[in-house]
Amino acid sequence: MKLLIRATNWVGDAVMCIPALEAIRAHWPDAEISILARPWVADLYRGQPFANRIIPFDASARSPVAMENIGCELRREHFDCALLLQNAFSAAWLAWRAGIPECIGYARDARRLLLTRAVRVPRDGEIPTHESYYYLELLRRIGWLDKLPTVSEIRLRLAPGASEAAESRLQKAGVHPGSLRVALAPGASYGAAKCWLPERFAAVADSLVDEFNADVILFGTSSEVEVSRQIAARMRHQPISLVGQTPIGELAALFSRCQLFIGNDSGAMHVAAAVGVPVVGVFGSTDPHGTAPVTSRRTLVQRKVACSPCFLRECPIDHRCMARVTVADVHAAALKWLEQPPRA
Repeated sequence: MKLLIRATNWVGDAVMCIPALEAIRAHWPDAEISILARPWVADLYRGQPFANRIIPFDASARSPVAMENIGCELRREHFDCALLLQNAFSAAWLAWRAGIPECIGYARDARRLLLTRAVRVPRDGEIPTHESYYYLELLRRIGWLDKLPTVSEIRLRLAPGASEAAESRLQKAGVHPGSLRVALAPGASYGAAKCWLPERFAAVADSLVDEFNADVILFGTSSEVEVSRQIAARMRHQPISLVGQTPIGELAALFSRCQLFIGNDSGAMHVAAAVGVPVVGVFGSTDPHGTAPVTSRRTLVQRKVACSPCFLRECPIDHRCMARVTVADVHAAALKWLEQPPRA
């Protein structure tokens, strides 16, 4: 069988899809599996064992003409089946235009008529709340899984030599050999409502330099340069910044060379957890029951307020869910991991 999987668009969602992708490979061990994904997700999945091929999907291709051209390119591939992990109408439209005879996905976003197998969306309480089960349940409902497995850990595999290349990159950026490394990711592509305060990130980072002589490394996309600059300006110690300089395909290996990750509910948090790094995740506007990193090596910091979780991109009031998370809260969570013996 020649199977096309339409991946989700967000990095965090892409990590939470991994158990489903592994289950698909287990169900179809001899299938030729291709994953159609936005460039950043394509780079994250490249080299993983659940796909034979990754097809990058141009992020700027949103016009009808561009979409039609992509559909024609996929039509030439003669796929037997398309499985849509992405919920959007456009995912079903593209599979339909590609002439794929079987198209499977959740019946939502007005796309039911474009699906040959339109699967009912789970109701509240029908499946575990974590998002990873949402994708696994799709497989169970179409008969590709007998029952929902328990998801206790999600892992990304590193390519041979990737860890060594990452270490060389870090040292060229100014990281000291053998130092304790703390990865700081203060942004979140979804919106500012998910972001903890820059001055508090700075205070925690300074305290870890004081106590552990740590190298603090700032990570983020080019859109997060300003918030990272604010943190660096507020720190007494000079951090090392790789903000806007790190392709997503290198991020997992770079995190693997760190001893701790501190950040918001973001794609970076999920990538760090998936390579086994202890994670301190600060939650406010989102719900950790649904999007917490799937690892035993995590501490989630949250101060519940009446309006949380709101899932808004921007806080319309006083950002109280994040304002109530103190430096002491995050510092204590970091100490829990840094004072433990390192794990091989």
